[in-house]
Amino acid sequence: MTSAPPNDAGGLSARPRALVVDDEAPLVTLVRSYLEREGFDVVTAADGERAVELVRELSPDVVVLDVMLPGIDGIEACRRIRSFSDAYILMLTARAEEVDKIVGLSTGADDYLTKPFSPGELVARVRALLRRPRQAATTLPSPTRRFGDLAIDLLGREVRIGDDLVDLTRLEFDLLDALSESPNVAFSRSQLLDRVWGPSWFGDQHVVDVHVANLRRKLGDDGAAPRYIRTVRGVGYRMGTGA
Repeated sequence: MTSAPPNDAGGLSARPRALVVDDEAPLVTLVRSYLEREGFDVVTAADGERAVELVRELSPDVVVLDVMLPGIDGIEACRRIRSFSDAYILMLTARAEEVDKIVGLSTGADDYLTKPFSPGELVARVRALLRRPRQAATTLPSPTRRFGDLAIDLLGREVRIGDDLVDLTRLEFDLLDALSESPNVAFSRSQLLDRVWGPSWFGDQHVVDVHVANLRRKLGDDGAAPRYIRTVRGVGYRMGTGA
């Protein structure tokens, strides 16, 4: 079941929008009430498939996503959401083992919270996520960068392979921008986190690997025999077709 966000006079809202996904109705009601009290428009879902649909339809600013869900679980829902959306994702888990936290973050989640939790702490975590800048390109020294048949239009923020437009999320484009700005320079994961996610970001560095994998898939770039993005063992990644 989904709750619709309130409408304002213009049919649009300047309030941040949160999607809360959990199959425990009392918890959803509690979290929604706290977020609404903090000025959020809140939409809810009880399963992973509906969560993915709502992110596509409504483009929320943040998703509070439980790991244990009917249908596809929160881990798979997070993977699917991250393939097309840069919404901040806060994972909820009832299992405190470190491996579960790492698995959750390595799907592209931005933070996690272990149940039981204080609603006030959840709101504070959500507010902290929204303070993290999704850094956009601000310096455009060249309008287009080319790597073989790959063209990166910095002014239009478009990527093409030949004549085909590649649909990237904002964060994926920023990652490609950072790598392509200095071809053949190896960037560590921490350097890419600082440049793309911003210096105030905190979390598991494997989130970089998730976005690189998504970027490679969309570019048709085989990690075993890359044309564009190469893995530098023990360091991170670099752009370029050289050996």
